[in-house]
This record gives sequence, structure tokens and C-alpha cells, in this order.
Amino acid sequence: MADALLPFALELAGLAEREILTRFRKAAVERKSDGTVVTEADRVAERVMRERIAERFPEDAILGEEHGRSGPGNARRTWVLDPVDGTIWFTLGVPTFGTLIGLLENREPVLGVAHFPALGETLFAARGEGCYARLAGEEPRRVRVAPPAPLREARVSAGGPHGSDILPEAGTAVNLTALVRSAGAFRFVGDCLQHALVCQGRLHAALDTVMKPWDVAALVPCVREAGGVATGLDGRDEGVVFAGSLLTSCDPDLHDCVLATLRG
Repeated sequence: MADALLPFALELAGLAEREILTRFRKAAVERKSDGTVVTEADRVAERVMRERIAERFPEDAILGEEHGRSGPGNARRTWVLDPVDGTIWFTLGVPTFGTLIGLLENREPVLGVAHFPALGETLFAARGEGCYARLAGEEPRRVRVAPPAPLREARVSAGGPHGSDILPEAGTAVNLTALVRSAGAFRFVGDCLQHALVCQGRLHAALDTVMKPWDVAALVPCVREAGGVATGLDGRDEGVVFAGSLLTSCDPDLHDCVLATLRG
């Protein structure tokens, strides 16, 4: 699978990059009906990826943040696209946004690409093939999560205070204050970047309380192939793409400790 599909996913990332970087620091901001922001870069980048997938793999379905679901209803494979993960950062001119390309087989994630166009860095993985990071102009290098660490020594991040005791949302209010106080070091690191840092051993754990499938699908294969753990806040690894949240960490014991702290 990886021999054919992973290079194709990396090709999609390149197509999206050309549309995104030409609009970086120039994009007009619009607000969607759900209150989130969107730009022309989001819409155009997703459209070019969709067109390429439909051309190359017409039997596959597509699920994207900006244009919904398309393709055969009974498709075994689904491409899951988030053209600009971290649109707020993109609109502020901060280069930490990413393009996420995931592939599901029978609803389970088997391949992922997290591409950071403005940073010139790409993280990618396919099931059973390991996780790799590549800087522009360099050869890919295999990456792994950090060695196990107790929470009191761990570097931990969250995408923001939303869905926590600091800023509750309907149905979600984890005890983020307790996690901040318990971790060895805590920082807010935006969106997909924090999970890429877990894959590379720079963070021990990363938390997002509110997630959509296109936020998750690409990241799970990368974390797992780097030797880490990826679940929803329910602690289950099955169906994590549709769990509505994401916790990634470097080892099971730390993962369980973070979950227990958030529930406390």
C-alpha cells in the first residue's frame, strides 16, 4: 500500500502548498456558519486535492473540512483532508499551520501526512512502515516518540483552553488546570503541530479537546508509527478518528496518567 499511496499523498501535499503559500499573509478572512474562520486558501487547496484524487482513484471517497463528503457511498477507502489546519494562525501570518491528508480503510486510519508549507517540513507515515520527518531539500529521517517519563517530568501541550474547566463547551470540560499544575512543563501549542512534536520526541503528550475527523485522521498513523499512543479522551484507540477529541503521548503509562488527571 505504502509504495503506491504514500507518494500520492505527498503529491497532494505539494499541490496544496502551491495554492496555500501564494495566499499566505494575503488572505481575506471569512466566517463560516459555525463561527470558525475560512480563507480562499482553504477552499482552493482542498479543491485541487479533491480533483487529483477523483482523477487517480475514482473508486475512493473523500471527506474534507471545506467541501464535505463525495465519492462512492460504499467505498472501502476514504481520503480525509484538512487543507489548512490552524487557519487562525494562517490568517495571523504565523507559519505553524499545516495541511493534513489521511487515508482510512474501513474507517480506520492507515496513512497520514502532516505537511507544514511555511516551515518546509513534512511528517508522514503508513501502517507498518514507520514515521518519517523531512525538511525541504533533505532526505527523510525516521522519527520516534520520547522515552517514557512520569507526568511530573513530562513536556505537555494543549491546542487551547476550549473544552476545559478554563473555557467550558457543551459536553466537554476536562480538568486542564490540574494537568497544567501536574506536568513538568506545559505550553499551548496550536493544532496539528503539537502532535507532530510528539512524534518527533519533542513533547511527551499533546491534547485537543474538540476535534473533527479531518483534524485527526492524518495524525493517528504518524503517532502510532512513531511508537506513541493515540486515543480520544474516552481512552479508546478504536474509532479514534471519530471520537471528537485527541490525546497523543509517548507511552501508555503517561497516557493513562494524563487521562486520569483530566478526569479529576
